[in-house]
Amino acid sequence: MESRYNFRQIEPKWQAYWEREGFYIVREDSSRPKYYDLEMFPYPSGALHMGHVRNYAIGDVVARFKTMHGFNVLHPMGWDAFGLPAENAAIKHGIPPATWTDANIANMKAQLKSLGISYDWTREFATCKPDYYKFTQWLFLKLYERGLAYKKKAAVNWCPSCATVLANEQVVEGECERCGTQVGKKSLEQWFFKITDYADRLLNDLDLLPGWPEKVKIMQRNWIGRSEGCQFSLAIEGRPETISVFTTRPDTVYGITYMVLAPEHPLVPVLCQGTPFEREVEAFVQRVALQSEIARTATDAVKEGVFTGAYAINPMNGERVPIWIANYVLMEYGTGAIMAVPAHDQRDFEFARAYGLPVKVVIQPPGDTLNAEDMEQAFEGEGVMVNSGPFDGTPNEEGKTRVIDLMASMGIGSRTVNYRLRDWLISRQRYWGAPIPIVYCPDCGAQPVPYQDLPVLLPLDVEFRPTGESPLNYVESFVNTQCPRCAGPARRETDTMDTFVCSSWYFIRFASPHTNDRPWDRQAVDYWMPVDQYIGGVEHAILHLMYSRFFTKALYDMGLLSCQEPFTNLLTQGMVLKEGSKMSKSKGNTVSPEDIIATYGADTARLFILFASPPERDLEWSDQGVEGAYRFLHRVWRLFAEFADRLPGVPAGLPPQMSQADRDMRYRTHFTIRKVTEDIETRFNFNTAISAIMEMVNALYQYKEGEDANLQVIREALEMLALLLAPFAPHIAEELWQATGHAGSVHQQSWPAYDPQALVRDEVEVVVQVNGKVRERMTVPARASQEEVQAMAMALPRIRELMGERPLRKAIVVPGKLVNLVV
Repeated sequence: MESRYNFRQIEPKWQAYWEREGFYIVREDSSRPKYYDLEMFPYPSGALHMGHVRNYAIGDVVARFKTMHGFNVLHPMGWDAFGLPAENAAIKHGIPPATWTDANIANMKAQLKSLGISYDWTREFATCKPDYYKFTQWLFLKLYERGLAYKKKAAVNWCPSCATVLANEQVVEGECERCGTQVGKKSLEQWFFKITDYADRLLNDLDLLPGWPEKVKIMQRNWIGRSEGCQFSLAIEGRPETISVFTTRPDTVYGITYMVLAPEHPLVPVLCQGTPFEREVEAFVQRVALQSEIARTATDAVKEGVFTGAYAINPMNGERVPIWIANYVLMEYGTGAIMAVPAHDQRDFEFARAYGLPVKVVIQPPGDTLNAEDMEQAFEGEGVMVNSGPFDGTPNEEGKTRVIDLMASMGIGSRTVNYRLRDWLISRQRYWGAPIPIVYCPDCGAQPVPYQDLPVLLPLDVEFRPTGESPLNYVESFVNTQCPRCAGPARRETDTMDTFVCSSWYFIRFASPHTNDRPWDRQAVDYWMPVDQYIGGVEHAILHLMYSRFFTKALYDMGLLSCQEPFTNLLTQGMVLKEGSKMSKSKGNTVSPEDIIATYGADTARLFILFASPPERDLEWSDQGVEGAYRFLHRVWRLFAEFADRLPGVPAGLPPQMSQADRDMRYRTHFTIRKVTEDIETRFNFNTAISAIMEMVNALYQYKEGEDANLQVIREALEMLALLLAPFAPHIAEELWQATGHAGSVHQQSWPAYDPQALVRDEVEVVVQVNGKVRERMTVPARASQEEVQAMAMALPRIRELMGERPLRKAIVVPGKLVNLVV
């Protein structure tokens, strides 16, 4: 064994060995328990960043640990390869998106291999390849057949200069990122998936996911936003139309002092047409159209609005209330109209105060009397109804039910469940995406492409024109086709699918990626699914995870899957920060994984990023921390190098007689086995697991210097150390395992089990405190009684000196840990 740790030689050697021997290629095996370990697959941007390294290192520890526990582990990798950056690169550099993407995949794959991640590369695929998106289109058709894919008009971002639709990502501070023109809204026909049909199941089935972080489940619950209330209608003065509103607070309906419509509400132009208010309303609508939904609904956003000149009639008391439009009401939520009760809703209160609108108290808090003129904020709590006609004196919670009952009897309203969740808009007016398999015939209308004609191929030889419009519109051979129903001339849909569609089923495809006649082999999928452990950033907590759950449930209903949830357990790792900020090129604070691997090796990069922080928390990058991990691996290497030549002749097992030092070393070895096992298996506390390994190495260095250090005890400790290091630092662990005289890979060994007898100590170290402060330590027999431990503590010279003549008030003895003498 070389005396010096040379990662540049070791790491390529073992990576080549793993690949040559097909170590990580797996097949279904009913004789073994399966474990599907998956990290969210990356967008091939061109280079890995340290966030990627953290994600994949975490997943690799889990995969290797489970493999050593006898599981048949599926650990695949692929590429989420459609998306806007490839189009931008095509426009900027004149490189076809496919060429740019393929080059990036090749580079990132080489980087992943250099990290020694245990992927089954035979299952690799990219979502931009026809053999994958053929089945994305197949799944679209299945959803279409069940009425879960449909087309309707929707507001989109529109650049008048480029004469094209822009994705939200292409709008920067209200301007087109391509030409700088102010972006407006335009109503266009768009494709949607009817995810709202699954709202209740998506909400209720979160209770079936105890292995998910509670914060992620809360985010999904809030996104779905189920609320119970009532929907009712208000007449508009002098007009035949009515305004429909949904409210969760029917108990406050008598406190309506104005109505608010979303600027996009279809009634807005109708109400002000030909009135003195028309020009001001139109200008406001155009200005709000430039604001994002997030900016409009933020709690600290300024509430703005204008009066339409029209009035509504409150059906409960006949009061005439003005109709306004305001930026804080969105057409996409509820009915696009709200009843404004400023005394009992903070947003309405702020708006009313800003525009001098009246405030009317209809709920009084217990033991208090609110005066509308003196209120500084809305009262949103429980109380008693007042100024509410027949409901005066009614507790407001009871009043909610009674008001809805009265509305129903009047024929103006009914009890309703509402959701914040909206149907998923999947249309993208972009080129680099999966084509939507629909054609439009002037005689037959919209027609699905027959399954046997899939895939609808994305043409690769396209021209990106300066307008930024999708080049699919110019490719006549793509656009012009035959109607599958009447064989007449027809035109293809030129929208492509949202890239989230591709990533909503990729985890199923990994189970049988080479099946060509259908999306997956059912037997293989039933063996592997669901994913046992899913790992990725919390930024995907809503959209990707919600869409994947929707797909899985829809496919279950079609009889195509046997599971109703895709991911049994979820780990959302934190970000990698430098100098307190997320790493980014614009801030100049990035760290290249390639540079770290070239300087210190993959095992050091992995060890540092796993040791620096618990996986769910943000990690602060530290050059000193990387150096520390590198020095630790050198220390481990030197230990093995010192004994490598002496161990082959050492008999396995334990010496017939052991000294106290032998027993202490075995205690540390088996304590570490237990600690590392529990930290990986139950908590994913990789940082504390590595810390325990470091403490074991320190103990081993101390032990070997002793006069009676036993080679059998050292051999056991070194063998266990190689096995425990294997998931974290796989290359050096292979080399160390071989150095101790073992044949075969360390990664094909069984995970070590700790010896309970080794953890039974004859003696233990106990901390001695005086008045809660640590003053001394002592070694006592493990089975000593509390009285004996107390007496031994009080007999220590240092403790006698500290106590002096002061009487002992109380002694607290925690067996095996501490004695606290209170004087």
